[in-house]
Amino acid sequence: MLLMLAQWLSQDFGIRGFNVLNYITLRTVLAAMTALIISFVAGPHVIRWLAAKKIGQAVRTDGPQTHLVKSGTPTMGGILILIAIGVTTLLWGDLSNRYVWVVLIVTLGYGGIGWYDDWKKVVYRDPKGLASRWKYFWQSVIGLVVAVYLGLSANVPAQMELIVPFFKTVSYPLGVVGFIVLTYLVIVGSSNAVNLTDGLDGLAIMPTVLVASALAIFAYVAGNAVFAKYLFVPYIPGAGELAVFLGAMAGAGLGFLWFNAYPAEVFMGDVGALALGAALGTVAVIVRQEIVLAIMGGVFVVETLSVAMQVLYFKHTGGKRIFRMAPLHHHFELGGWKETQVVVRFWIITIMLVLVGLSTLKIR
Repeated sequence: MLLMLAQWLSQDFGIRGFNVLNYITLRTVLAAMTALIISFVAGPHVIRWLAAKKIGQAVRTDGPQTHLVKSGTPTMGGILILIAIGVTTLLWGDLSNRYVWVVLIVTLGYGGIGWYDDWKKVVYRDPKGLASRWKYFWQSVIGLVVAVYLGLSANVPAQMELIVPFFKTVSYPLGVVGFIVLTYLVIVGSSNAVNLTDGLDGLAIMPTVLVASALAIFAYVAGNAVFAKYLFVPYIPGAGELAVFLGAMAGAGLGFLWFNAYPAEVFMGDVGALALGAALGTVAVIVRQEIVLAIMGGVFVVETLSVAMQVLYFKHTGGKRIFRMAPLHHHFELGGWKETQVVVRFWIITIMLVLVGLSTLKIR
């Protein structure tokens, strides 16, 4: 329907020279709308299918007791997000752009890992799911392949530098090896960070939408020689096309939030969380904004650090804990915050961090 509208504007409305494919901003908006519509339309069908297959969430008994009512809620709903992103990107994206395919492959690849992990947990009733070592192994394989490809195919010097935000000319050359290592760490780290955050209704998906929307602006600027020069960001030819993919991610995420908002009708599962995190990391690497990603995704970073700190402290003190429970959102729940309070407050924090990230475009 949206494609027909665009063609109607170009052919029948008398707008001479108008070609929807020439306008990244328009296609980004259309991608967001398309993904949102797909999510709205397909959402109820996906939820019914998951429920019919008895693909329900298992809830930790050692966590907040208020979560016990969530047991049996359909999970693996992230497949809805992946369908919306995939179809929309193929419809509105420039399929001759290599970055589009790189990010799509990473997204679907990590989604496949999450799918298998979720499937083992809920269908085969294996509480461990995919063994951690194998999950990390396959994440590493995809991350390293993409890192090597991006490193060896870089044809712009700025693609090999670590850009420090808030400063005009501060950057550090990485070299091919350094770039590959950083790319691998960002992709795998972002994937697991979003996955760890996905523990409350709507907690992970809204920050993902916000960060993706902001990264779409960075991608558009990085792919435009004039804007990139004016704002002192690296010019990455072809990177602007990633704005369309990110628009699809934002639209799909908002559509999923419709069903995932408290009380959730469906959970994302690893199939969605691992994929979305990896996609954000990959885009950030391509547009050379790894540090900005860490700033805007501060909630993801802190959630991950809370788990690492808890585990290390527990091992080195013989069973003592820093937090009541990790990840951090459970610590606040056990401290008396309602689930909705934790979620909305984390959203507000993310909005502020995204604004700080966007400010780096001009404060340089």
